[in-house]
Amino acid sequence: MRTIDTDVVVIGGGATGAGVVRDVAMRGYRTVLLDRADLAQGTTGRYHGLLHSGGRYVVSDPRSATECAEENAIVTRIHADAVETTGGLFVSTPGDDPEFPDKFLAGATASKVPAEEIPVAQALRQEPRLNPGISRAIAVEDGAVDGWQMTWGAANSAKAYGAQILPYHEVTGIDRDDDQVRRVRAHDRKSGEDVHIDCTFVINCGGPWSGEIAAMAGCHDVEVVPGRGIMIAMNHRLVNTVVNRCIYPTDGDILVPVHTVSIIGTTDVKASDADKLTIPADEVQEMMDAGEALVPGFRNARAVHAWAGARPLVKDTRVSATDTRHMSRGMSIIDHHERDGLKGLLTITGGKLTTYRLMAENVVDDMCEQLGDKRPCHTAEEAVPKSEPGKTYLVTHRLEEREADRMDEQIICECELMTRSSYVEELHARPRANFDDIRRLTRMGMGPCQGGFCASRAAGLALHEEVVDVERASGLLELFIKNRWIGLWPILYGAQVRQTALDQWIFSGTLDIDHLPEPEQAVL
Repeated sequence: MRTIDTDVVVIGGGATGAGVVRDVAMRGYRTVLLDRADLAQGTTGRYHGLLHSGGRYVVSDPRSATECAEENAIVTRIHADAVETTGGLFVSTPGDDPEFPDKFLAGATASKVPAEEIPVAQALRQEPRLNPGISRAIAVEDGAVDGWQMTWGAANSAKAYGAQILPYHEVTGIDRDDDQVRRVRAHDRKSGEDVHIDCTFVINCGGPWSGEIAAMAGCHDVEVVPGRGIMIAMNHRLVNTVVNRCIYPTDGDILVPVHTVSIIGTTDVKASDADKLTIPADEVQEMMDAGEALVPGFRNARAVHAWAGARPLVKDTRVSATDTRHMSRGMSIIDHHERDGLKGLLTITGGKLTTYRLMAENVVDDMCEQLGDKRPCHTAEEAVPKSEPGKTYLVTHRLEEREADRMDEQIICECELMTRSSYVEELHARPRANFDDIRRLTRMGMGPCQGGFCASRAAGLALHEEVVDVERASGLLELFIKNRWIGLWPILYGAQVRQTALDQWIFSGTLDIDHLPEPEQAVL
């Protein structure tokens, strides 16, 4: 067992947790971040990639709309390398409420969300695939954001200020001395080692798992409702602008261009367990139909991956316990000193990825107030490492880079133009990582072949670089393919069936993956 002495422990390595540990570290506290898996592997990594302008909420949740509009500008500045400033359109498709656009424009003005109605002809010139039957179009400042890159940017910023970032460390207990938090106990899932972290404060950023974490400290009845939503990635960018239906938020009303794909989302159904999220066939069809309403011929494109995420929604007494669509998207902070008589524990949940930095600022402000140690927040002014303000992401950047180095660099993943050197760099930077951990930072295997060609190359390179032995390389390959399959089976039809069959022939026929050497321990 090893021990760590620190001031603040942050539990949960999604965007909110990474934002909190960055804020805490920048205010001069010693801090440690724990997550039972990799960073941004939960809710943060399972969404549609939208950087909200606030437009979606100008009618349904004006406060959230204002927060999104303000934080959109800040995130674009401090995480420029993770943001694509696509712009957005809210359009009225045939059959939509003809009065809603006027409500939208009034709400945008009231909530200070930049919005401008443009001629339908202009919208169709900008996005030729849009439904030619749209009757109105409103331009907003939506964007696309890479949640994994954003989260790691915040985490690396925290590390630069002295924070310890510990993925794959599962919290097993929170110890208290009467009315004061004293220690967090965790288990290193990679090494099997137990870790005790002495501290004076814990900030619970567990998202849909926040209630379970709070209960470890004896603080029960933290009611967070997991709102399950499915999303589907199509094999290319059907649009280059975020397109929303100009209606009250509903299922399948957003199409987001993210990197090389377009993502349609999302449903919103109460889940009983955030660790067991289904992808029902009827919801897949619902998303495909919703795509047709925005882009006629949507079904002719190829669906390459489907996934589900769980929104951490605070139980809202104004609506039914199962009505997650109409629960507030606002953030909620629980002071367990006031509520449960326990000093040194705050829980933050709700909110949106776009407002992650503001959520962190608010909860760390509350921590400082409880400690009687007022220290100002500076996270809005300072860009994260390797992010250059004003130089946002462009979808063509990798193609430009490959044109420059094509004679010197081997391409490992053709779909996403991932080079050998970028992959090897990640291998050595994180030798305990699995291929999915590396995928989240490099996009390896996220294109049309879904790892069919690059996965075996990745395993071979890991062996060649002597980062792993034969058994672990085999285990990593099998785990990667298994995880890709989870997002493939719900969309197996048409071209995707043929691609999946080809991948199966490669792995089982040519490589005989079912009979590779088995690792002694389960691969994480």
